[in-house]
Amino acid sequence: NLVKVCETSLQLCKDCSNDEALIATLKTLSTRRSQKTKAVSALVSKALPWVLDMSEDAKPGTPLPVSTDEQKKIREEMVICLRDITNGKIFLEAERARLTRALATLYEQDGKIAEAADTLQEVHVETYGAISKREKVEFILEQMRLTLAKRDWTRAAIVSRKINRKAINEEGMQTEKVVFFTLLAEYHRHEKDAFELAKDYHAIYLTPSVQAVDEQWKSALQNTVLFLALSAHSMEQQDMLNRINIDTNLEKIEFCRATIKLLLKKEIITYPTQHQTELESLPAFSEGGTELTTHWHDQFHKRVIQHNIRVASTYYKRIHGARLADMLGLELGELEKEISSMVSDGSVYAKIDRPKDIVRFLQAQSPESTLSAWAGDITTLLDLVEKTTHLINKENMTKQ
Repeated sequence: NLVKVCETSLQLCKDCSNDEALIATLKTLSTRRSQKTKAVSALVSKALPWVLDMSEDAKPGTPLPVSTDEQKKIREEMVICLRDITNGKIFLEAERARLTRALATLYEQDGKIAEAADTLQEVHVETYGAISKREKVEFILEQMRLTLAKRDWTRAAIVSRKINRKAINEEGMQTEKVVFFTLLAEYHRHEKDAFELAKDYHAIYLTPSVQAVDEQWKSALQNTVLFLALSAHSMEQQDMLNRINIDTNLEKIEFCRATIKLLLKKEIITYPTQHQTELESLPAFSEGGTELTTHWHDQFHKRVIQHNIRVASTYYKRIHGARLADMLGLELGELEKEISSMVSDGSVYAKIDRPKDIVRFLQAQSPESTLSAWAGDITTLLDLVEKTTHLINKENMTKQ
């Protein structure tokens, strides 16, 4: 039997502790002309336990622990040899994925982060049918982790899109979900995208395993509130604020509850806010270095100014610039700059008359729109008169 011959040949080399002969035998038998697929599969299956940790509690692709540098060298050569054998063979795609992950781990242990990331990128595990959904997700998460460690932000964003959000939200994938959104938060922190960071931490907060531990859900919810406060105003941001506002857990964190209430109110906010110090003392705020911390601090001030300008535009049709600047505690030049920025991105309508120092928030209407509004008001009035007349006639008929 060819399979038994191949397995016995490898076992004899292993029993003699002749690692060079073992690798040479592997190459010879696997590259033999017209070699049967069963024989190649048997060779790889026989050799895998000698380089990978095959115990039940070990993750797929974990290298077998060794004690000496010589054993470490032989292990790496064996992994590379087995990867070469499995290359291009569909019936060994699962083994190739695990060997690739093991090789990347070995490179990482040696401090070769770039090589580890590049090695792992060679395998498009999402197209493999012989691997379970969980193992695919774990493999892609490892790709994300190494690309982020390599500081390859573009590649990290591409790899993150390979993970199906429905799959990550399935029961039994809670650990993977937390790891995924933690890695995604690292990417969005580099991009300085506050709202995406808020969504990442909110997804972590909604994970049942996190909800079961008070310290974990409190940390996730606090980070969600922090980055929502740092996010630009949008319909999606307002929707998320309102959803968190009705969360019963919010009542257990006073400074977060007060911050959400403050952001939802149509009132002028004084800067610094009452609970700003507590928000800025969170570890997530200072994570990423001094430069990023300074950026978030400046963004906090900017979001408060923008909120106040939106509130002013709600209550005033026009107002003197000096009066508005005094009300918001800003210099006139800083106020004009912020209003101009908000007008440019379409978040508010305003016109500034510098000679007269007047800011107009009411958009001038065309004659056609004025006429349409007047016609609508008249129609509403006539409908009300008709309804009232009908009710009077009905009352008169009842009394008769």
